[in-house]
Amino acid sequence: MIATSAVLLPRDDTPRRCLSLIGMAGAGKSTLGALLARRLDWAHLDTDRLLESYYGLPLQQLLDSVGLETFLQLEEHQVGSLGAQRVVISTGGSVVYSRRAVDRLRMLGPVVFLEIDLATFLERVGHGGGRGLAVRPGRSFEELYAERQPLYRAAADFSVDTGAGSPEDCAVRILDWFGEKA
Repeated sequence: MIATSAVLLPRDDTPRRCLSLIGMAGAGKSTLGALLARRLDWAHLDTDRLLESYYGLPLQQLLDSVGLETFLQLEEHQVGSLGAQRVVISTGGSVVYSRRAVDRLRMLGPVVFLEIDLATFLERVGHGGGRGLAVRPGRSFEELYAERQPLYRAAADFSVDTGAGSPEDCAVRILDWFGEKA
């Protein structure tokens, strides 16, 4: 038996809001989320990885096995019940289809829309293979892009064009804005 002594540190009880990132696949949510979390000294939560962990399947396999409608319900349940502080949350691109999930993100803190133009989206996503893109059968990526843009804008408190700068530049813009809001 190993004896250990626990050192209890005082907890910072000051409520700290989360920062959530939304946008199309390829906009940089995971990359910027990790970068912002390091700069803030916070945790980073990628909701796509959360779904994969919970269901024990890669995102694309989960989507393929349950179908689009059920996948969206699973995503809504996971994101709609999040409880966290001091976390940068990188969401799946389809999170904006759920009012409950968006409301929960907004309750946790500000929401930042990572914008990219259509050409950049298509270049970064390619054929979308293995990404777990929640796109309705028969819909093109161009239609998916057009459908989601107003949803992202409506959900966001702030927007950053990630196609127009490096991840570091975008992180600085977000942190400058976020610092003003704190």
